[in-house]
Amino acid sequence: MTDETASEASPPAPDPIPIRLVEKSSLETVLGSLQAEEAAWARANGFKGRLGQALAIPSDTGQVAGILLGWGDAEGRRRERFPIGSFAGRAPAGTYRLDTPLDGPDAQRATLGWLLSRYRFDRYKSKPAGTEEADLLPPPGVDATRLAILVQGSYLARDLINTPANDMGPDELEAAARKLADRHSAEVQVIQGDELLERDLPLIHAVGRASARAPRLIDMVWGAEDAPKLSLVGKGVCFDTGGLDIKSASGMALMKKDMGGAANVLALAHMIMARRIPVRLRVLIPAVENAVSGSAFRPGDVLPSRKGLFVEINNTDAEGRLVLADALAVAAEEMPDLILDMATLTGAARVALGPEVVPYYTDDAGLAADLEAAGEAEADPLWRLPLWPGYERMIEPKVGDLDNAPSGGMAGSITAALFLKRFAGEGAWAHFDLYGWTPSDRPGRPKGGECQAARACLGALERRYGA
Repeated sequence: MTDETASEASPPAPDPIPIRLVEKSSLETVLGSLQAEEAAWARANGFKGRLGQALAIPSDTGQVAGILLGWGDAEGRRRERFPIGSFAGRAPAGTYRLDTPLDGPDAQRATLGWLLSRYRFDRYKSKPAGTEEADLLPPPGVDATRLAILVQGSYLARDLINTPANDMGPDELEAAARKLADRHSAEVQVIQGDELLERDLPLIHAVGRASARAPRLIDMVWGAEDAPKLSLVGKGVCFDTGGLDIKSASGMALMKKDMGGAANVLALAHMIMARRIPVRLRVLIPAVENAVSGSAFRPGDVLPSRKGLFVEINNTDAEGRLVLADALAVAAEEMPDLILDMATLTGAARVALGPEVVPYYTDDAGLAADLEAAGEAEADPLWRLPLWPGYERMIEPKVGDLDNAPSGGMAGSITAALFLKRFAGEGAWAHFDLYGWTPSDRPGRPKGGECQAARACLGALERRYGA
C-alpha cells in the first residue's frame, strides 16, 4: 500500500477536545469571550461554573467543539482532591486537552484525578458496561510516565481489595505477589502451614490455623544487595470473622478489605520497582484468614511470638497486630534502613480521622516531614499521631508480656501502634493505619477499595533515596 492510499484509508485523527476550566468569579468574562451562540447555549443550560459542572459546546456539525468545566473557587478545590474527576468519570469517548494553563502541581493533580476516575471494577458483571476511552493529553510539565506508574499501583490495590474473599484468599494473594514479582524480576519465597511453626512464626500460624486455607508468610526481594535496605510489611488478613470473638453481620460486611494493607504494600512495591528506586526492597505479607473452627485460638490464650515476647489474647478480633508482629520481627532482624508497615488495623483510626485521612506513626521527625510533604504533593492525605509513651501501660497485662486488646476502648489506634513498635526494631519505622475503602463515590475515588498512603510513601522514598 502506498503512502497516498494509506492516507486515503486512514483519515487523520480528530483534534483533541479542549476543556476550559471556568471559575465562578470569572464566569461572565469567559462567556463574553465565547461566540454569541456559544454563550447563549451556556446560559440556556444553566452553566454557572460550579465545581465539577460540565457542559459540552456543540460545533456547527453537531460534534463536541469543547467542554466548559466548572472550577468553582479555591476553597472548593482544596476540599475536593480531584475536581476534574467528576467529569473524567463520565466523559464521552475521545481525546481531550486542558485549554486552561495550570501550574505544575495543579496540572499533575488534574491529570492524576482524570486517570483515577477512569477506574472500573467489572470482573463480576456478566455483561460489563465497558468504558469508553476518554484520554487526557498530559499538560506541559507533567511527568506522564511517573503518573502512569502511580495509577497502575492504585488500580492494583483497588482490584485486590474489591475482589471478594472467595476469590482472594491466601492462595490468591500469594499469586498476586508472584505475578508482580515476575513483572519486575523479583524473587519470592513462601513459608506455609505448619512450616510456620518450624520457622518460628507462631503468631501468624495461630491466627490462620482455623481456616481450611493455609496461613503463610509471603517474602519478596528485589534490588541490588548492596543498596540501602527497605522493608515493607502489609497485613494480609483475607477475611476476618473476628475469630471466636465473632463479629456481627454488619461488622463482617466489609471484611474482604482486611487485606488492604497487603494490597497497598504491593501497590507501593510496584511503584518502587517501576521507578527503579535504588534500594534493596523486601516485601513481607502475612496472609491468613481469621476463621472459626475447633482449632481457632481463644480469648485468654497466651501465645509466643518470634521475638520471644508472650502475647495475652484478650480479643481474637485484634488479630492483625499479631500477624504483623511476627512479620515485623522478621524485617527487623536484617536491621534495614527503613521499615514501613500498612494495615487496616483499627476502627479507632476511622473514628479519629474518618475514611479519607490516614493516621500514621513514627518517631523519625525527618521521615515524618518527608511523608507530609509528599502527602500534600501527591494528594494522598496523612496525619501523624503520637506514639504516646504514657499509654504503654495499657498494653502490658498481668499474665503475658503484651495485651493484644486493652480493655476500655481508649486510644485504640495508638495502643495498636505501640504494640507493633515492640517488634519493629530500633531503626527507622512508620506504621500506617489504613481504611482502604471509599464509602461513596467521589471524584477520582469510586466507591470501593482504595489505594491509600502508597503515593505519599513513594514521594518520601524518592526524596530519601532518589529514583
